[in-house]
Amino acid sequence: MTGFLRPLGSTGLTVTAVCAGGSGIGGMPAVFGYDVPVRQAVDVVLRLLDSPIRWIDTSNGYSDGASETRIGQAIAEYGGLPDDFLVATKVDARDGDYSGARVRASVAESKERLGLDDLPLVYLHDPEFHDFDTMRDAVDTLMQLRADGEIGHVGLAGGDTRELSRYLDLGGFEVLLVHNRWSLVDHSAQGIFDRARADGIAVVNAAVYGGGILANPAGATKYAYRDAPAALLAAVAEMDKACQEYGIDLATAALRHSVDNPAITATVAGISKPTRVDQLIQSLAANLPTELLSRLNDLRPDAQRWIEQHPS
Repeated sequence: MTGFLRPLGSTGLTVTAVCAGGSGIGGMPAVFGYDVPVRQAVDVVLRLLDSPIRWIDTSNGYSDGASETRIGQAIAEYGGLPDDFLVATKVDARDGDYSGARVRASVAESKERLGLDDLPLVYLHDPEFHDFDTMRDAVDTLMQLRADGEIGHVGLAGGDTRELSRYLDLGGFEVLLVHNRWSLVDHSAQGIFDRARADGIAVVNAAVYGGGILANPAGATKYAYRDAPAALLAAVAEMDKACQEYGIDLATAALRHSVDNPAITATVAGISKPTRVDQLIQSLAANLPTELLSRLNDLRPDAQRWIEQHPS
């Protein structure tokens, strides 16, 4: 791995190659299959604040605000946010409302929960679940909040790359986050990542474990929060077997597949236990043989089996 500290596109911010994913610490058992107690979540963030990983990703809507609230509690217990630590959050709709007024309210809620006046990076979150033609007010409001100094920089975060491309066409976005679409088993996001890089937009890759299956291949059957098809399950099993032959766990290979890609600025890795922080650091130091990497690439399902079923 080269360069653990990296410039975040044209924002002027410097981030670490790994960003802690904060969705799980809010407690989302319906999504992840397990809950996270408040004390455990706070301890995760406290461990992060003392670790080499210098930023965390959360969202207004994660567990109806519980993720942000727990991060805020940890920051308060720590005595404040270190100057070199970045909290990135996202605006979310509420009850179907994704108006400009809702965007302003979302930012205000996030500041209160986190206990922070300064939000250096705020994403427009999951816009693909709303009618594109009704979203201009939300986009314009987020851009205006940046212009007014209410937030630092504006990102775009979601899944469906075709829809996300429509938002990039509007201009103004400085960071692109895509989930579940660039992993060991799926490269659906390659095209939009290439476009973002060409436009000077930082690329953040999230959900590299596919919601858990690439971190726990023996105990998970879903990819991207949906039942995984047989071909994907078979590929994961073969990848796990190949990793075992080299003494590497599949989760390490999944993380490094993203982190070691020079086109990806940062990789979001979900963390729900304090010990997971140290495991991530160890994964970054692991030596992955080129023969293993070649085998894993060969085992990736073909493009027709990816989430978006297209090669770019």
